[in-house]
Amino acid sequence: MDKLKILIADDHAILRDGIKALVNEEPDMEVVGEAENGRAVLEKAKALQPDVVLMDISMPELNGAHATRRLKAMMPNIKVLALTAHEDNSYFRHMLEAGASGFLLKRAAADQLIQAIHIVARDGCYIDPSFASRVLGNLMRPAVKPRTEGNALSEREAEVLKLTAWGYSNKEIAARLDISIKTVETYKARLSEKLQLTSRTEMVRYAVRQGWLQDS
Repeated sequence: MDKLKILIADDHAILRDGIKALVNEEPDMEVVGEAENGRAVLEKAKALQPDVVLMDISMPELNGAHATRRLKAMMPNIKVLALTAHEDNSYFRHMLEAGASGFLLKRAAADQLIQAIHIVARDGCYIDPSFASRVLGNLMRPAVKPRTEGNALSEREAEVLKLTAWGYSNKEIAARLDISIKTVETYKARLSEKLQLTSRTEMVRYAVRQGWLQDS
């Protein structure tokens, strides 16, 4: 079985060493390179073709958001997992809008890092649970009309999209909204068709643009 190739981008060598040790302990992934600034990320990614880049947000030369945007433009298939000590929502929004598939706080446990890598590598979207819990109340606000020029979402479709964006499974969404899993799937199909969203990552980015994932 081919291992997931991981590139670590962070300007702190001690942190890179720690992450490298954790990742290389996993039988299905390996660190293939390291970068100490945003420009080096682009060079190393082009040369090494990693599956996932662990991208620090605050780096010299090019910050994480700028590096992510350029990286995704050059190599759209590479997945980016943002790593940060900052819990401000603006960092979260900037990274997702730049093309990141996940957002993890640096104080997260080691098993969360490994789980997040697996999820984004499978084309999923990962949001740090402790970060998400601070703004969870926004999910159950009355739905606002989406800022789109096409068909507007119904209130229930918007609720399903919000919960999906925050990483809830179909089963969990069904339980929260007191509907069947089949109904959740139907709502997802309808909203995806209306908004032309093809993945959870695109749903997250849409929710960010609507302002649904911001602090109260």
